[in-house]
Amino acid sequence: MMSLRYLFDNEELARMLVGNWEYDPASLDLFKQYRISANAVYPFRMDGGVCLLRFSPAAEKSLESLVAEMGFINYLRSRGYPALEPVPTRNGELIVRHDTPWGLYHASVFRRVPGRELGEVPLEREVLHAYGVALGHLHELSREYPLPEIKRWSHTVVLAWIGKILGETSAPETAFAELAILGRFFANLPKGTDNYGLVHFDFELDNVFYDAATGTCHAIDFDDAMYHWYMMDVVQALDSLENDAGLEGDALQTAREAFLAGYRSWSPLDDDSLRQAPAFQRFANLYGYARVLRAVQEKWKHEPEWLVGLRARLDEILKQRSSWFGHPLDN
Repeated sequence: MMSLRYLFDNEELARMLVGNWEYDPASLDLFKQYRISANAVYPFRMDGGVCLLRFSPAAEKSLESLVAEMGFINYLRSRGYPALEPVPTRNGELIVRHDTPWGLYHASVFRRVPGRELGEVPLEREVLHAYGVALGHLHELSREYPLPEIKRWSHTVVLAWIGKILGETSAPETAFAELAILGRFFANLPKGTDNYGLVHFDFELDNVFYDAATGTCHAIDFDDAMYHWYMMDVVQALDSLENDAGLEGDALQTAREAFLAGYRSWSPLDDDSLRQAPAFQRFANLYGYARVLRAVQEKWKHEPEWLVGLRARLDEILKQRSSWFGHPLDN
């Protein structure tokens, strides 16, 4: 999540940035359907198809991380994986570094993938199996991905970043205790090319689209990718079935089985690894806590009503996430 100062709609900025690409001028009415969280995303049309302009301040997203993201996406696509397609600018660039009246921004454009977001389709067995296939295939290709010159950060760098944020924001001692618990756990977890590599880190229902015509899933939003145990993605996908889709009981168990069967058709996964799920859930929880904590630090007088409401929701999220902190981790 970006700092709250960057969550305001800025259509003028979006129009300035999209000018680096070919586009249908009449389609900029679609900008009204924008969304802003970790990035600002504004839809428009190009060559009759919907594209998404994605941008963020350089202070929030480094050029190196974006270059690494594009490198992984292009590698996946070169291997036939159904990842979203980056669209080059008029000058053939995939990432624009644009100095604007609002500061330095990085921008990219992606074609909208086919199908519907998984959170919007009935989660029948064949859909869940395809969901698992998409993640298993991704991890199999990640195992073969050569280490690039510019690479994404690793779980150890993320843990160090979390520690920095906790220190800068006077976080409660329980947050530091949680960081120490997770640091010890992952330091002692066996790591090799078979179980550790570049993961998506946000392979949840809202970032995967199911194309009924082909029976395949298309992945978007590789913005959070990092080097981690592949189990990280598996755990978050399974949690998404429970927390985002609201599945429970027998329905949840059936969904998990279909997803895991699809995953195992491409990548190995043993039951012992699944039993380590709580540690990975707590890593994601602490990372999310630190990101929200960082975002809410700035406050202004006379904040608009929507921001007051958002701040209240984020405060509740911080409270919920902190309830996990400091408890012993069963190994």
